[in-house]
Amino acid sequence: MWIEGWIDHIFGQKWNPTYCLGALGYYYFWIVSISGIYVYIFFETGIPDAFMSIEYLTNEQWWLGGIMRSLHRYASDAMVAMMVLHIIREFAFDRYRGGRWFSWFTGVPMLWMVMIAGITGYWLVWDELAQYVAITTTELLDWFPIFGEPIARNFLAPSHLDSRFFTMMIFAHIFVPLFLLFIMWIHLQRVAHSTINPPRGLAIGTFLMLLVLSIIKPATSQSIADLSTIPSPVGIDWFYLWIYPLIDIVGPAWIWIGLLGGTALLLIVPWLPPAKKVPAAVVNLDNCNGCTRCVVDCPFSAITMQKRTDGMAFDQEAIVNPDICVACGICVGACPTASPFRRAGEFIPGIDLPGLSASTLRDKVERAASKLEGRPDRIMVFGCDKALRVDKFRGKGIATVSMPCAGMLPPSFIDFVLSRKLADGVVVTGCRRGECHYRLGQIWLEERLDGVRDPRLRKRVPRERVNRIWASATDGRMFARNMASFQGTLSDLKPIDHKIKKIKDGTEQ
Repeated sequence: MWIEGWIDHIFGQKWNPTYCLGALGYYYFWIVSISGIYVYIFFETGIPDAFMSIEYLTNEQWWLGGIMRSLHRYASDAMVAMMVLHIIREFAFDRYRGGRWFSWFTGVPMLWMVMIAGITGYWLVWDELAQYVAITTTELLDWFPIFGEPIARNFLAPSHLDSRFFTMMIFAHIFVPLFLLFIMWIHLQRVAHSTINPPRGLAIGTFLMLLVLSIIKPATSQSIADLSTIPSPVGIDWFYLWIYPLIDIVGPAWIWIGLLGGTALLLIVPWLPPAKKVPAAVVNLDNCNGCTRCVVDCPFSAITMQKRTDGMAFDQEAIVNPDICVACGICVGACPTASPFRRAGEFIPGIDLPGLSASTLRDKVERAASKLEGRPDRIMVFGCDKALRVDKFRGKGIATVSMPCAGMLPPSFIDFVLSRKLADGVVVTGCRRGECHYRLGQIWLEERLDGVRDPRLRKRVPRERVNRIWASATDGRMFARNMASFQGTLSDLKPIDHKIKKIKDGTEQ
């Protein structure tokens, strides 16, 4: 978080690349695909046709074919870098366990497919590096006693190899990315409102970076492969071929143990140990009219709609899948019945969080506000458990209440605090922009406060008394400065003059 804070200063939160590593990986995949199609148009199978066709693109058609080849190579490397950083970031922020295991689990085979696609691509160039990769790979595969004859013998002499080899490699090089695209689609099935495109400015900037690199340092081939000699030395692409020197050093057996063992470890990481089970959101049909807002706002597709089962005059009802629900409470913030003004009967919204019910949240707000001093700059802070710990700022006219996610806060709670004069101002805080632990909580809350998403913050609420300070665990100083500034602003404002009227059923508005 500290490192990403510095990157924010350089790129700004909107263009911070660490907030969209997955989207950048998708973006580079399309650059690889488009440039690969162009290279494929001119590629010829056979010996030495494969090598010569690539040489033609690189040298004779350098102004387009050479750039396309270089883009193909560098975007492939960038895709590997984004995938690795994405895995490290999700692991570091503990976003891979519990209901989020599915995305992690389906992401592991994507690593294999990306590496296989890249390695087969190097074979097709058929230079000395391709020869080295072909021999080393087949020796690695020959360790398994499943082939009638060693595959590596096909690369012992020029007479043992023909154009069918390149036809097979082309098929693998094209089929694997197509299957990878299918797995990428599965990878996002439990991620609602997934973003597969990076911000336009970041996309243009990184493309220009790759384009400039392709012009300044174009990708070139080594000398043509010669099976009558042993290629040495060869330049290695360390993004894809990092394991090949290790094969020479430790041998195939240890490599397979490392690869298969590492893959198995990655697959079971979400259960080492499993996430602590928290009670999933629950639906109260007495207060649910099937409006679907909770379904639309759930970041993990844990809520669906089905035909009504209680006989009430509504078409649908919400159903929560407890195996997918991460108990973020964003659905509570989306429910129009989660209003703290309700006093007629027990306060139970259409969907609620057992770990922190809306009723309990209201009680916490009232208790915290009762301890504020009688001064004109009293602030009620609504915080997020996954972001900066707001309880450290309690005192001196500041009361705090924390929730699993800032997106759990119904806008009516802000109206409640100000209209009841529980505080003179309200601060909403949570994860940094683009860094929400539950993906969409911060975005949805901002849209509700801006009046572009239901449930909206009422127009009667004085906006000058509502402040948003998005702060991670490492942004304590920035948060303190903004709080002090906001308190100064509140001191200069006129006292709140809010009239509350009661309608027939006793509900306050």
